[in-house]
Amino acid sequence: MTVKPLLKVENLKKYFPVKSGLLGKTTGYVKAVDDVSFHVNEGETLGIVGESGCGKSTTGRMLMRLLEPTEGTVEFDGKNLTTLTPQEMRKTRRDIQMVFQDPYASLNPRHTIEKILEEPLVVHGIDNAKERKKKVREFLEIVGLSAYHAKRYPHQFSGGQRQRIGIARALMTNPKLIIADEPVSALDVSIQSQVLNLMQDLQQEFNLTYIFIAHDLGVVRHISDRVGVMYLGKMVEIADSEQLYAKPMHPYTQALLSAVPVPDPAHKKEQIMLEGDIPNPANPPTGCTFHTRCPFKMDVCEKVVPQLVQHESGHSVACHLYDEVSNNDIKQKQMEGSF
Repeated sequence: MTVKPLLKVENLKKYFPVKSGLLGKTTGYVKAVDDVSFHVNEGETLGIVGESGCGKSTTGRMLMRLLEPTEGTVEFDGKNLTTLTPQEMRKTRRDIQMVFQDPYASLNPRHTIEKILEEPLVVHGIDNAKERKKKVREFLEIVGLSAYHAKRYPHQFSGGQRQRIGIARALMTNPKLIIADEPVSALDVSIQSQVLNLMQDLQQEFNLTYIFIAHDLGVVRHISDRVGVMYLGKMVEIADSEQLYAKPMHPYTQALLSAVPVPDPAHKKEQIMLEGDIPNPANPPTGCTFHTRCPFKMDVCEKVVPQLVQHESGHSVACHLYDEVSNNDIKQKQMEGSF
């Protein structure tokens, strides 16, 4: 039976204008997200990883239309979100919620926790005042806090506790999809696993679907069913989590995974060192944007943009090494260098 995706993203782009001169004339564009496509099935977790500046957080914000896409479509539960009016989109956000990276900045310091958690219910007209207060106390208990915490203010909590409050706020409207934008990167390592385990428990209890944005490959492996790898505004590889970590196909993914430390001093692993720096997204390279740093670069890489194509079951990669017309010797060398 074919599973219908809960979220389907096609050819999503976000270009920010670069202005200069006294008149503020547009002289170019920063291509923060450039032609990204993927889907998320109901009940699964899609991890999106990449270096800082690759466009993963911008992608997450466009899915909720906190940023307006330049081009492309975002289809959620059968509705094209890019065509909705602001009022219609506001109603749809009841089913799509977000957990932000910084638990210190995402909570209003002037409001009590009760008011912070009640606000989504008030905005969407859910329940009466008595029911809302009851629900606030229930969800505080669900995320591992106590009901009496409702009268406290954000500054009275630790970072991990604040992020639990942020998760509770996202759950208040009973959403179908939660976009988690680096939800544990600002937390101590000892707290990260507790928050990740909480999110997994909540996913089972409330039948949630997650998009989990992060730069830590170890965290993503722990929580994700599938993983998408982004580089310079493009999705370069998507695969099942275990498949991606066992057999990465794109040279950039291989380099990322080679840098992940292994907690075993006897285990020796060759690290792939990439040359050069990430190109300027306002002036990206022609063809494959990764060709300026790729150890397996071919002539075609400088001229033709590789498309994200499925080469194995559930494993898609945007790389000319896997084209039928590619150089077999280079392809074999690349495969032997994988791990």
